[in-house]
Amino acid sequence: MTDSINSSSSFLVAALYHFVSVPRFESLREPLQALCEANGVKGTLLLAHEGINGTIGGPDEGVRTVLAYLRDQPEFATLEHKESRASKMPFLRMKVKLKKEIVTMGVENIDPNKVVGTYVAAKDWNELISDPDTIVIDTRNDYETAIGVFRGAVDPQTKTFREFPDWVRNNPGLHNKPKIAMYCTGGIRCEKATAFMKEQGFEEVYHLKGGILKYLEEVPQEESLWEGACFVFDERVSVEHGLKEGEHKLCHACRNPITAEEITSPHYEEGVSCSHCYGTRSEEDRLRYRQRQHQIALARKRGQKHIGT
Repeated sequence: MTDSINSSSSFLVAALYHFVSVPRFESLREPLQALCEANGVKGTLLLAHEGINGTIGGPDEGVRTVLAYLRDQPEFATLEHKESRASKMPFLRMKVKLKKEIVTMGVENIDPNKVVGTYVAAKDWNELISDPDTIVIDTRNDYETAIGVFRGAVDPQTKTFREFPDWVRNNPGLHNKPKIAMYCTGGIRCEKATAFMKEQGFEEVYHLKGGILKYLEEVPQEESLWEGACFVFDERVSVEHGLKEGEHKLCHACRNPITAEEITSPHYEEGVSCSHCYGTRSEEDRLRYRQRQHQIALARKRGQKHIGT
């Protein structure tokens, strides 16, 4: 990622993951948390026996210091990351968490270091997904696919990644074509998804290296087969071609991305409801959300971040 993309923005954002055996992962949490805090870096990093996953943001020097520290650890020496930029700090706090899995699919003995699909570079992705012998599958969840997908992709409409294995098992039609092409935001879900597909007997399984983020960075918009925006798990909510910040906002009641048009809905109330969740929340829920939103507004006036945002 070159610094020319949105280089006028104030904060550097680094998305990363690395599958590798880390028996000592628990011992890394405290020094990593302290280093991030000391360098003004915020975000979330997940540590597990199977590796590391997360996204961090902050001043350029701070983020690069954290990345250098990670690569100084023998397990993460070959760690790769993807960069983008944000006009405002995209995270509210720093969290380094210990997990059973760095991306939770809930299937035992899936190890991308042993079995995984074939990586496809962003520049070659259009040719693969335009092949009539290819089924294209979006491995993300429904609130992500709602704002953007690759043209012609199959959307499993899952609520969580844990639902994906059962979706595959219940769709025998996936065997109707010889090639399966899979994609996700940054690539990590496809590591496990393609490994799972291989173990289910699919032979030609491919995945987009670097995910949608790498595609939006490298493929010119006039050549793109991407339609819409890409949901990201930070305060930017979405990014578009060139990784510029999108126009979506987040409903803090249901965590769904919402468009400028949806904000005009009579069911939209900042921090309280939107057209996605209005019918699923009670008046008691909305009263509680209004009280929280009032506290957030007071904190903003004081120039503080409210813990509930």
